[in-house]
Amino acid sequence: MTFNVALSGLRAAATDLEVTGNNIANASTVGFKRSRAEFGDIYSNSFFGGGTTDIGDGVTVQKVRQLHSQGNVSFTDGGLDLAITGNGYFVVNDGDEVKYSRAGQFGVDREGFLVNNTGMRVQGFQADDAGNVGGVLGDLEVETSDLAPRQTTLVGTLLNLDSSELVLSESGSTIDSDGGAIGIATAGTSNGYGAQTIDVTLADGTTSTLVTTANASAGAIASQFSALEGVDATARSEATISQAGYVNAGSMTVSLNGISFQPVGATTADQLADLGNKINSSALVGVTAVIDGAGDLQIIQDQGADLVFGFAGAGGDGFSLSGSDNPVTTIAMGAGTPQGTVGGEVTFILDDDITFANGAASTDIVANFVGAPFVNNQFNPDDPGTYNHATSTTVYDSLGNSHILSMFFVKQGLNASTQPNTWQMQIQIDGEDVGDPLIGATPSRATYNIVFNDDGSINDTLTDDVLISNWVPLDSAGNPAGASDPLNVVAGGALPIPTPPESSNFEIDISELSQFGSAFSVNDLNQNGYTTGRLVGLDVDGSGVILSRFSNGESQVLGQVALANFNDVEGLAPVGDSVWVGTFASGDAVIGSPGTASLGVLTASAVEQSNVDLSNELVNLIIAQRNYQANSKTIETADTIQQTILNI
Repeated sequence: MTFNVALSGLRAAATDLEVTGNNIANASTVGFKRSRAEFGDIYSNSFFGGGTTDIGDGVTVQKVRQLHSQGNVSFTDGGLDLAITGNGYFVVNDGDEVKYSRAGQFGVDREGFLVNNTGMRVQGFQADDAGNVGGVLGDLEVETSDLAPRQTTLVGTLLNLDSSELVLSESGSTIDSDGGAIGIATAGTSNGYGAQTIDVTLADGTTSTLVTTANASAGAIASQFSALEGVDATARSEATISQAGYVNAGSMTVSLNGISFQPVGATTADQLADLGNKINSSALVGVTAVIDGAGDLQIIQDQGADLVFGFAGAGGDGFSLSGSDNPVTTIAMGAGTPQGTVGGEVTFILDDDITFANGAASTDIVANFVGAPFVNNQFNPDDPGTYNHATSTTVYDSLGNSHILSMFFVKQGLNASTQPNTWQMQIQIDGEDVGDPLIGATPSRATYNIVFNDDGSINDTLTDDVLISNWVPLDSAGNPAGASDPLNVVAGGALPIPTPPESSNFEIDISELSQFGSAFSVNDLNQNGYTTGRLVGLDVDGSGVILSRFSNGESQVLGQVALANFNDVEGLAPVGDSVWVGTFASGDAVIGSPGTASLGVLTASAVEQSNVDLSNELVNLIIAQRNYQANSKTIETADTIQQTILNI
């Protein structure tokens, strides 16, 4: 019996030595969890045969317990090294089985998958192209190819225009189109403007003769005259649908420039307000609808395009349409007159010593050439004295080529056709005009009206939407770069910009502009395009989200590392290579994102060291050695006693 007791002690001490030695051997193994041998005594007795003088039968190893306490976090130079602080295990897959580990020494294999140092693939949640992380667990893959360029579709602005700025002034005169056909509501789809010959005498005494085309829009006429040096012309169209002449039994449709609207509402006022809202939210560029003080609906086109109205509805339905002429001419739109047109007005701004004269008897466009003094801030991008503020940013075409977008801001003087607190924004890209052509194919000046309220906030109703719809990206030699072409408004270009974009068109969001009494300031100027990018690094945040960094300054979410936890982590079975597998004792894995529920957080460029305390292990080694020696002594003593008995 004594020999058996001593032998059990030797076996227990040997196990203790083996466990302690294994701990010491893995003192520098990343993610290793130390173990300890736990012993229990042995008694040979039964429930009815126990006594107070029973002698034990030795010792047995009840369990080798692995202690999953937190190890120290040590920082490294590896961007994909990850350390868990708190509960949880990395989920890895070796192709045959899902396993779990605290060793976060990761890298990327030749196929682009995130793997540990034994080639097991790290599991996580993949992200879509928009960077949204899903909830389906799978192999985490790192996209190592170049990031394709993205063209600019939106430019965001956060600027303050100085309300104390003066209107830049030059002396000259203005002439308003006051001919017999201007601004009159006419039946049909033509504005009724006749051809007119006008002689323009320039400051040097030379004369140019311009002939307007019959039924040309006010905007086209303005563009024709603006081509002369020293002459600037602007156009504006205005039509009114009166409340008193509006009749709708419920099915009437009103169209404007080819877009149909069906007003709804309990009263005439409600229907006119609904029609105005639908016009303002439509694809009509430069068109604004407002209810005036008399309850009538005014429709304004700030570039002088014709306003062509259409009617469809039941008998007796209709509306009264008038233009901007004085006295007002009104036509009744209805079954007898299903179409009507209102043309715009033109304001000519002349430098000193430039005069107009009628070259023919027609006075359809201008009847009176008497000039009136004006305050002029005629814009010239090459002359800083003609604009109050300017700023620029980089935009990108569909090939990833960069271009310079320049924005110029000109404060407008107050006159009969201008709202208070009005500015004009002029746009150029690479020094070229990008406005839709008014005549032929030549780009016009991209000009947009910005109107502020009296509290300095922007007036969304009167301010133009800014759609750049005539930008042809050019190379450094001034030739087309081969990128996407524009889509003019007349060809269907409109807001919002579709995804993916179908042209070079983009929007400039000016909704955050302000006009306060402080210096001009650019608080933010951003755009959503970028050039081609080469992968230069990977980053992981505390929630396990993996970000790829590219040489163009962009970042892209690739996915999120997953963590798993168990009801009883001591029930996990170690299988080598610093990984465990789940067992019946551990329970099923609960998988989630780092930092959620009971799961810990991650630290990048760091690893969790072994939780082995070498000082304690060396002391345990001495104790196990003493235990082994003592049990050996028991055998030696028992042998001596037996030898003595045999010698009697």
